Amino acid sequence: MVSSEQRRKQLAREKYLRQQQRRAEARRKGRIRNASIAGGLALVLAAGGAYAAAGGLAAGDKKADKASAEPSAPPTSKAPDPCEKPAKGEPSEKHWKKEPKMSIDTSATYTMKLETTCGDIEIEMDAAKTPRTVNSFEFLAGEGYLDHSPCHRLVNQGIYVLQCGDPTGTGTGMSEDGKVQQPGYSIPDENLDDPKVKKGTYPAGTVAMANRYNAQTKEGRDSGGSQFFLVYEDSQLPPDYTPFGTVTEGMDVLKKIADAGMTPDPQTGNTKPNATVVIDKATVRKK
Repeated sequence: MVSSEQRRKQLAREKYLRQQQRRAEARRKGRIRNASIAGGLALVLAAGGAYAAAGGLAAGDKKADKASAEPSAPPTSKAPDPCEKPAKGEPSEKHWKKEPKMSIDTSATYTMKLETTCGDIEIEMDAAKTPRTVNSFEFLAGEGYLDHSPCHRLVNQGIYVLQCGDPTGTGTGMSEDGKVQQPGYSIPDENLDDPKVKKGTYPAGTVAMANRYNAQTKEGRDSGGSQFFLVYEDSQLPPDYTPFGTVTEGMDVLKKIADAGMTPDPQTGNTKPNATVVIDKATVRKK
């Protein structure tokens, strides 16, 4: 015969076990969700979002972008738009068949200034470690290629980045007729062994290239174009994205943009900043 006290203890043990099982299951689901966000959104940083589907920061087509963002779309948040109206002008439709010839001084330091609707951001670029990346941006800025282009993606969960550099504002990097991958040429990966990112953390202030690299298939190396991302909080990412610069002014601008939140865009699969972030003017100068 089981006494009432024994029965009470048995029920208490069963309740405790059920609680432990529920907690273990919640932790398991949390690990899966976080891995999905960190891995998937890492790909989002790539030039178009294919990384999200495969685990990286890729510049992919519309289908890849959409598929990458849907499985683990982070929650949205709304806040007043903290930015000004864009300057008059249209995004560039230029493209080139070949990477520009080297014209920079690889022993010098170059600064890229982004005059945005949310404030100015200055990026110090390392021409010694990333010569072809810096040379490309010096060329693109001189051609006005980044002027009037929106920053099309904000990620505020798992990784913390603002992605820019696609005049189409879609993240696909494709021309309006769908025939040309902007800017028409690709540049190689550089500086992937940089000590700052080697251990899988891109520190706050890092500016790196997006690309179409797929970590699962190991395909898509050396596929950088014009898209880049600015890290506003330390972010866990594999060292697959060329770190070519550091934000020297404007971290407060990035924080303002991040604080305004983002909204998933079902048309492109991006998580679009709520802030109206447009690069009114980009310039590169030798220090």
